[in-house]
Amino acid sequence: MNKSKIEWLDGGYTWNPVTGCLHNCEYCYGEKIARRFGKPFTEEDNYRQDSYEGILITEYFTKTKSPFPNLFRPAFHSYRLGEPQGIKKPHNIFVCSMADLFGEWVPDEWIKQVFEACEKAPWHRYLFLTKNPERYNDIYSKMPSSNNFWFGTSKTIQDDEYIFSFRSCKTFLSIEPIHRNFDKRIYVDWVIIGAETGNRKGKVIPKREWIENIVRECRKHNVPVFMKDSLAKIWDEPLIQEYPWREK
Repeated sequence: MNKSKIEWLDGGYTWNPVTGCLHNCEYCYGEKIARRFGKPFTEEDNYRQDSYEGILITEYFTKTKSPFPNLFRPAFHSYRLGEPQGIKKPHNIFVCSMADLFGEWVPDEWIKQVFEACEKAPWHRYLFLTKNPERYNDIYSKMPSSNNFWFGTSKTIQDDEYIFSFRSCKTFLSIEPIHRNFDKRIYVDWVIIGAETGNRKGKVIPKREWIENIVRECRKHNVPVFMKDSLAKIWDEPLIQEYPWREK
């Protein structure tokens, strides 16, 4: 586990029992990190490979020399499952910041073991984020219902897929990087907004009115808003940075 500088984690940690993603987003920071710091696994590593949904997946049973031995291909680091229990003070934990735990290529068994590991350290608050929120609905009966579990989805444009079919769990929407205007009601408990960073060709610079519309809609329904630092020049006034677990 690593202490994180991600603003909305409120001084928390990132934890990656699963790594790798196959969404192939052109603005993905995770793949750049994995390719920069990762190295292919070796025969010395204690691992097992299998096929799931026609995709090669790897499970590592002991610590590997490389933090990303499979680069950005799907991998399960089962030796990391006990890490939350090792931190005794309550913290926010972003689960799988270097993966999409709910991607179609992730076996149910991996998700089940991650949930079980979280439940063994219930003093933490766990935040999940996916680009595949349909998977939440598929495994809803297996999802923890504690208020310490927050299930989020990441969107760059507005559609109806982030409207969860369940309301017994805490939900949030990460609009990052925002690529278009959002003008419909947002049915979640928290909204995070951020702009694309880096120098990618075709990078989208959001308009201030896009941010204003989101804030206005959230204010109507008492939904807290967190603006990432990447919006500072666009917003051009003190950023709104609200945490739903803090009293106003």
